[in-house]
Order: sequence, then C-alpha cells, then structure tokens
Amino acid sequence: QVQLVESGGGLVQPGGSLRLSCTASGLTFKDYTMAWFRQAPGKEREYVAIETWGEGSGATFYTDSVKGRFTISRDNAKNTVTLRMNNLTPTDTAVYYCAADHLGYAERDAWSYDYWGQGTQVTVSS
Repeated sequence: QVQLVESGGGLVQPGGSLRLSCTASGLTFKDYTMAWFRQAPGKEREYVAIETWGEGSGATFYTDSVKGRFTISRDNAKNTVTLRMNNLTPTDTAVYYCAADHLGYAERDAWSYDYWGQGTQVTVSS
C-alpha cells in the first residue's frame, strides 16, 4: 500500500520560512517524479514545485509565484521530498499536498499524479 505522509505545516508570519517534508512508502521512490501542489480556499489545486525521477537529483520546476523563494529537493535513500519555503506571504496560505507520478516528467496537472498525501496546512498571517 502506497502512502505519502506530509509534515511541517503551520502558522508563520509574513517573511518567515517553513520546511515541508513528505515521506513515501510502498513504492520504488526513485521511479517517481515528486511534486508539491497547494490548494487555497475557493481555488483550484495548483502545482508549486516538481522534481523529476531518477537515481540522483532530478530536474526541478517551479510555478512563477514561488521562483527564488521555494526549493524542492529529494533524498532517494530516505524516500523523502522536501519543500523549503522562504519569504512567505499571505498568498502562500493553502493546504500543501505531496504527489507522486510514476516515471512522469514534470506534469503540471494534478490528474497526472498517481498518489497523494493527506495535505498539510500552511497559514501565513501576522
């Protein structure tokens, strides 16, 4: 049974930082492109960052609004993918989801992903 478990969300002030982690089990992690999506109230789920599958570090992609502030990284030995978020703003407030796409290549559409975590809330507010 495949499981993706996110952690690290919470409440942070504008300009602050958070680190989200996603630990996968039940799959061959290196064969999965990993992504972070987010969904704010009343909005569609959108991709935030992607790292492609492979033995080492994959190619990374970011939605324009987070470029230069967020960093995705994976550790195949630990079956984890991390999203480091800096200089957070209230517009980053959302539920953040980890997703896995078997042998996928940087798909931006949520429907392309095979597995999802339960989500972790990130709230940016003073």
